[in-house]
Amino acid sequence: MTSRTTDDYREMRRSGIECVVEPSFWSGSDKLYPESFFDYFEHIHDFETERAERIAGMDHYITVSINPKEAVDREMSEAVIDRLPEYLERDRVVGVGEIGFNLQTDEEEWAFREQLRIAEEHEAPVIIHLPHEEKPKGAARTVDIIEEMDVTQERIIIDHNEPGTMETTAATDCWLGFTLYPGKISIEEVIPLLEEYGTDRRVINSSADWDDSDPLAVPKARDAMIDAGWDRGEVRKLLFENPLEFFAQSDSFDYAREIAAESSTNESAVEAAGTEAE
Repeated sequence: MTSRTTDDYREMRRSGIECVVEPSFWSGSDKLYPESFFDYFEHIHDFETERAERIAGMDHYITVSINPKEAVDREMSEAVIDRLPEYLERDRVVGVGEIGFNLQTDEEEWAFREQLRIAEEHEAPVIIHLPHEEKPKGAARTVDIIEEMDVTQERIIIDHNEPGTMETTAATDCWLGFTLYPGKISIEEVIPLLEEYGTDRRVINSSADWDDSDPLAVPKARDAMIDAGWDRGEVRKLLFENPLEFFAQSDSFDYAREIAAESSTNESAVEAAGTEAE
């Protein structure tokens, strides 16, 4: 959300979005120094969290990483990755990501493996970025690394799936993400994949970056699915309950515990009302 205006936050909240998880991503130009990454992490951790609450009453969390697009400089990658564990102790950091491949270089693979290792050591959720070019090849290479490193697949989202990647990624125990981009993939193109591969461990998300993107893609997907005749409970599972369950694997994701506490209170109230009626 660092690339968006305050109006975007307000529109998201009016559309029903209460909580956002902002992954580390390319900021529009390559960073030149390791310290630039740390400044960026501090910005999205502190300022964006405060801004989301102040402007729209929204909960805001982040994941941290050196993005694959910037993992081309081995020396800089080493300096950034060396400090990732201290950020995983911060109260709004709920995982590692985005990591993975961009051009599928050896430097990217080194950074991918190191960050995957750190996430496993800290039992942290992971967001994996499938490359935009040669995506099926990147998906196969990504899955090979995950299986070779024997990391916990249930704590991983492989994101940016498309028809050509599904056979490979759906064969894992990882969660699968579909990022709705204007001009790239729409909910109408994702729906057949959900019908074929199911909605268990599937997550629909939006992009809010510097290029064409739509931070309202998720509520728009809700409307499109309901209009297409999907069961409302299945839509809620896909767009709300699934991401809630995934990020609840992080001890820092307080939003999930707040929702669980509210549900428990409501259930108790219903039970009490039923007892009184009897």
